[in-house]
Amino acid sequence: MNEQQLTALLAYAGRWDSRVRRSLADPQQAARTITEWTAALGYVPATVPATGWDAARAVDHYYERGKGDQSARFRAIEPHDVLAAWAPHRGELMQRHTDPLPATDPDDAEAWREELLRTRAAVALGQAPPSEYRAQIDPAGQKRLASLLSGVGEGPRRYMPDHVARQLAPHRPSRAHRQALVDEGVPDPYSVPCPHCHAAADHPCQSGFRRHGKGRRNLGTVHDSRIQALIARLDVSEEQADAERRRLAALMCQPPTPREARARHTTGGHRR
Repeated sequence: MNEQQLTALLAYAGRWDSRVRRSLADPQQAARTITEWTAALGYVPATVPATGWDAARAVDHYYERGKGDQSARFRAIEPHDVLAAWAPHRGELMQRHTDPLPATDPDDAEAWREELLRTRAAVALGQAPPSEYRAQIDPAGQKRLASLLSGVGEGPRRYMPDHVARQLAPHRPSRAHRQALVDEGVPDPYSVPCPHCHAAADHPCQSGFRRHGKGRRNLGTVHDSRIQALIARLDVSEEQADAERRRLAALMCQPPTPREARARHTTGGHRR
């Protein structure tokens, strides 16, 4: 609010409170009061239709307080009373705001950050409307978007380019080995839950049977019962199922890499 708007706001408060009218009666005191209010409330907007904010309504609320609050009885309205009324509206604006994509070069991190902060500050001060991307999606669209995001990076619909998967293959050998077998047409044992360790579909098998999964670790291989559960879903004969089980066991249940020989440490005491 500028000086003209704050002068009108103080004149409006003077209709409620004679103390405000007396402070505005003296030209020097009035000028000092307007200067102080401008310094304190210069960034607070006069009205924000998006949230129903109106500075005049904040003045009304101060003098209409009930439930034992008798502040207006002992002192006139002050700038911090208006700030306290404006804070919930500013919070509502920021909750409804979604950061838009900055127009600056994303490689320039400093300029990118400055534009984001500048946009947020404009919304928080009521100078710009919030970018309500989430509110523009109807409830049906929000549910569909949530279902799509829940499967990112998992399951058969992997949202990852092939060249990125090839670059990550050295860092994810188990995943790369599994993907190579699937590309060759080998049935994927990870497509079914594991009856042995109760691992969910598309999740690796785990070691141990500890309660609540504490202390368990992911395995690079699959349990034999998981392979059997996969074969049970295949429409094959008993002989074909047995051959497929042995083939999958040979491919998926690879023996662990042997541990390096460790030096034996002794305490130097007498041997018992």
